[in-house]
Amino acid sequence: MSNNKEIRSVEIFRGAVYQAQMVKNLLENAGIESWLLDEISGTLNLPWDNTGGVGTVKVTVSSADYDEALSVVQEYKKNISED
Repeated sequence: MSNNKEIRSVEIFRGAVYQAQMVKNLLENAGIESWLLDEISGTLNLPWDNTGGVGTVKVTVSSADYDEALSVVQEYKKNISED
């Protein structure tokens, strides 16, 4: 019997490049593979870009790891809000 659930890449976090790298490291420490999207463009300051996305880097994970990854990201957000 085969499982028809599609596994795909899903965004789990969006933030500054240093935040995205921290989240990626935390996910890897938890044994969750993750990828950074827009890492290069996230480090650029493009004054003509009015999309509001300048400086934003996305962290994605496999949909199969989403629930576990979400708990890691929520803990990270909780810790930075307490500072």
